[in-house]
Amino acid sequence: MEKDAKIYVAGHRGMVGSAIVRKLQSEGFENLLFRTSSELDLRNQAAVEDFFQTEKPDYVVLAAAKVGGIVANNTYRAEFLYDNLLIEAHIIHNAYVTGVKKLLFLGSSCIYPKLAPQPLKEEYLLSGFLEPTNEPYAIAKITGIKLCEAYRSQYGCNFISAMPTNLYGPNDNYDLQGSHVLPALIRKFHEAKVNSQPFVEVWGTGTPRREFLHADDLADACFFLMQNYDEALFVNVGTGEDVTIRELVEQVQQVVGYEGEIRWNTDRPDGTPRKLMDVSRLHDMGWKHTTELKDGLERTYQDFLANVELYVE
Repeated sequence: MEKDAKIYVAGHRGMVGSAIVRKLQSEGFENLLFRTSSELDLRNQAAVEDFFQTEKPDYVVLAAAKVGGIVANNTYRAEFLYDNLLIEAHIIHNAYVTGVKKLLFLGSSCIYPKLAPQPLKEEYLLSGFLEPTNEPYAIAKITGIKLCEAYRSQYGCNFISAMPTNLYGPNDNYDLQGSHVLPALIRKFHEAKVNSQPFVEVWGTGTPRREFLHADDLADACFFLMQNYDEALFVNVGTGEDVTIRELVEQVQQVVGYEGEIRWNTDRPDGTPRKLMDVSRLHDMGWKHTTELKDGLERTYQDFLANVELYVE
């Protein structure tokens, strides 16, 4: 990418988008294009068309999405499917219409079948049934991948896709009804510590295994792919390492400094038994994560403390 190129980062205020903005700025890219959701409703076809026709960005990073944890995904099934379909369809189509040089679409590891072999290889897509609780979101993200593939095949567009594993870091969502497991744990343990609560309830059995990637590492991988990758097949982005939810809970408890009891509510769902990404393709290209989970958790908790009034309304 040229240093003076106009780069549109969709979703720039979210955890992923803001990390990508920080990375681009650190690399000397200043001609960055943003719109908040109140300024541009990405679900509005005419508004997105007008934006692209007016601004004509050279490059696009599509990090905008409606996201959430198990409860949010399972409760707002129609919104997770409808909103995400509209967002990606409008941006990808108008990137083609206005001649965007390259677009990066960001998906999610939940695109893979619930019982796919581990670790998850890119070719396992559409090889089995999805996890029911987040099926609408997964279908939307699969559609985004297929849109990029179709516009590449039919029109020759250089549209690529990356599938991140579970993410954490600055600007995460700490709402207990809508957040993912890691930010929810940070908030739960922090509030239990501050309020001297005798125990913290954690959902499930603690046996599922999950992989976690710091948002700044994802941003670094996205920058790497924008500079070096031009192929149709999407790319897994992760650490290639996982931990049990129980191990994660104990690490968060330690980082926060909570000394009470942990109670496991086994009436609550576990979700997918394991979701470990096979990141050998990305490693073979020359990219690897640099933030280990313990260091990342400590940095994330310090960010939470510094912005607790912003994160917890």
